[in-house]
Amino acid sequence: MSQREEFQRTIGYGEAAIGQLRRNEIPAYPRNYELWYTYCAGFNHALNKAVNDILRARGHISADEVHDIYSQFLAPSRLGDRIEEVGTRLSDEINDVVNAMEQTISANARYCDSLSASTTELLGTTDQKRVLSIVQGLITATRSSEATNRLLESQLGESRKQIADLQESLDAIRFESLTDELTTLANRKHFDQSIERAVANARESNETFSMLITDIDHFKTFNDTYGHQTGDQVLRLVGLAVKQNVKGQDIACRYGGEEFAIILPRTGLDHARTVADHIRIAVMSKELVKRSTGENLGYITISIGVSTWKPTDSVASVIERADAALYLAKRNGRNRVCTERDLAVMERRQPGRVA
Repeated sequence: MSQREEFQRTIGYGEAAIGQLRRNEIPAYPRNYELWYTYCAGFNHALNKAVNDILRARGHISADEVHDIYSQFLAPSRLGDRIEEVGTRLSDEINDVVNAMEQTISANARYCDSLSASTTELLGTTDQKRVLSIVQGLITATRSSEATNRLLESQLGESRKQIADLQESLDAIRFESLTDELTTLANRKHFDQSIERAVANARESNETFSMLITDIDHFKTFNDTYGHQTGDQVLRLVGLAVKQNVKGQDIACRYGGEEFAIILPRTGLDHARTVADHIRIAVMSKELVKRSTGENLGYITISIGVSTWKPTDSVASVIERADAALYLAKRNGRNRVCTERDLAVMERRQPGRVA
């Protein structure tokens, strides 16, 4: 997407956010604007659902409700608080295990001392009553030691389960932090991390990779005409088409509002173009029906740009070529795939037109 198109798209979200602030008479504080901008851009499905539920029930939303929704879905500390909570529980569990092990080690040391003392005493006496008393004391000490060890074994088993559960919680938090909730694809943060790794791996192994950037054609018009809920349905549809046409180590992400990016490891330009065309056709073949009314909305299309990593590339340059190819696809009529090879051809024909 060109800088001009990106400007127009984001200004559209901003104007829509201001419209929501006015419509609901919500003060235009930065956090309120952030909530409505996120709502209008459709980045957070759970937030949109919470807002839409209130709007459907009463037709408007209060400043207090906006504050509560912001705190629940957007507050920067929300994810950090959950990580801190799990980390504290994990630390407590480890401390409990350490304490139990220290107690068991101490008990076993006392048992060893008792064995040593009893052995010395047995070697120094022939009195049968004393021998019997020493043996009974050893039996009691042995049973006590066995009970302590069984208690530790039980506590270790329970702690192992608790730690496994906490690890799952951390994995879930990590997955959430890297996943776009609406489409269930990876989010922009995941993409940024993944493209850095892809470039580093390509430099180290000298194996290329390709990347695709897709954009839904005329999405803003569609969104304005049919509403954000139907727009969300479109985004899920495209996300599903992307997911169904990637495999293995491929990384599919929601790159921006209506843009998706796919990283294809160990994939050349021709194969990447084929994958892109499969995604384009899959999207175009799905008929869209408005869930609330059953109205047939026809078909949607996407445009895709493709680039392939070269040894001279940086992260920025490989993204820029895919983005420029996407822009070329949209300029040439949309609903098509263009690659960096098409960019080169266009540049030869019309120097300075593609940038």
